Amino acid sequence: MTEAYIYDAVRTPRGKGRKDGALHEVTAVSLSAQVLNALKDRNGLEGHAVEDVIWGNVTQVMEQGGCLARTAVLASDLDEAIPGLAINRFCASGMEAVNLAANQVRGGAGQAYIAGGVEMMGRVPMGSDGAAIAVDPSVTMDTYFVPQGISADIIATEYGFTREQADALAVDSQKRAKAAWDGNRFERSIIAVKDQNDLIILDRDEYMRPDTDMQTLGALNASFQAMGEIMPGFDAVAKLKYPHLERINHIHHAGNSSGIVDGSAGVLIGNAEFGKAHGLKPRARIRQTCKIGTDPTIMLTGPVPATQKILADAGMSIGDIDLFEVNEAFASVVLRFMQAFDVDPGVVNVNGGSIAMGHPLGATGAIIIGTLLDELERADKEVGLATLCIASGMGAATIIERV
Repeated sequence: MTEAYIYDAVRTPRGKGRKDGALHEVTAVSLSAQVLNALKDRNGLEGHAVEDVIWGNVTQVMEQGGCLARTAVLASDLDEAIPGLAINRFCASGMEAVNLAANQVRGGAGQAYIAGGVEMMGRVPMGSDGAAIAVDPSVTMDTYFVPQGISADIIATEYGFTREQADALAVDSQKRAKAAWDGNRFERSIIAVKDQNDLIILDRDEYMRPDTDMQTLGALNASFQAMGEIMPGFDAVAKLKYPHLERINHIHHAGNSSGIVDGSAGVLIGNAEFGKAHGLKPRARIRQTCKIGTDPTIMLTGPVPATQKILADAGMSIGDIDLFEVNEAFASVVLRFMQAFDVDPGVVNVNGGSIAMGHPLGATGAIIIGTLLDELERADKEVGLATLCIASGMGAATIIERV
């Protein structure tokens, strides 16, 4: 099978996903086009240089609707002969775009692809698509649907995580993100976002709160307790599914959950012939990809079975992985991952994660793959694994290896 290599990875800074956020004036199409142009310019992609653009975004309505990928290609400087494919695997959309592209290359369906994603959460609110999984009673009753925040609290209850543990992970994420920015660790991948007058409007992750401490977080109320407990609340639904749980321990709040932000990221993937033709040196090969379905109520445990599957498929063990990126959708997701594999916290999310910098749904999977690659190079490590939990009960993962 043909090897699929990563030649480049870029991302925008993440802006606060609200009306006063730095990126609020920018549309999903415009932000995506800036990422595509950066990959084109950095790598000399002239003409029909790539087979396709595969682009993930979650809330596919209004200005993020239609085939956003193709619209972004037409809004960019890429050749109009390059088509576009918009995909949605919820929070893993950006990762799934990369994995699809890699597997297309490995299967011989074209020499190169651009893959990634975007989400402008301040302009197109999460949930505004009215997804059936959350609103259609014929589905929600059979699946014991609860919102993701309740799912995160179920994980904490089921696996014994305390609020103090969750808050400590959140504080550490903030500290690591600040250290990464102070040390210019994102320098290779970050592209500044510009307005229509070519003026820079954001060149640094805007959501971070580096002064966060345990005392600050301790003063916050649990975000999902009311929706869980007020009758007929979602805690009752959860206990129907998991009758062994006497009560749900609500530990999550705005400070130990991922931030609502705007952002985009893209990855250039190709075979060896593509690199030779364009004078490019591969940075890593995509060694293995996977996706899996999981319990839709607890919903967010997917990184554990996804990691088990991808390691088995690759003939590897957890000890073969040097660094991990586990999306910080909620603190309990990462705590469960580290518990399940007895992983050293020092090699997980080394440069902080979505709690500190935010989670632009459709882009995050591509962001963490790029972050993982940058850190493997900086730390002179060889193999990394990126994984995400996914709404409605799924997991996805990618293993990359430096070359």
